[in-house]
Amino acid sequence: MKVFGAIALVGLLSLVLLSALGVVWTRHESRVLFVQLTTLQNQRDALNVEYGRLELEQATWAEPRRIDEEARSKLGMVTPAPQDIQLVGR
Repeated sequence: MKVFGAIALVGLLSLVLLSALGVVWTRHESRVLFVQLTTLQNQRDALNVEYGRLELEQATWAEPRRIDEEARSKLGMVTPAPQDIQLVGR
């Protein structure tokens, strides 16, 4: 019986040690994943800021006044005279 008790004690001790190692490993993994999550959230926030800037820039470039100004200055376009306008019907 003493041998069986010693084997049971060693078995339980090894299970306790394995359980403790599992807890330590799980906490380590949790910390690593939390750091990754924080990094990804910071990247997401930076991308959201950049996206907002790009939307603002697109809105600025797409203003009709700006398009008209660019067409007149760089392409030499002008508004046609009323006698030069022809309506095409179907």
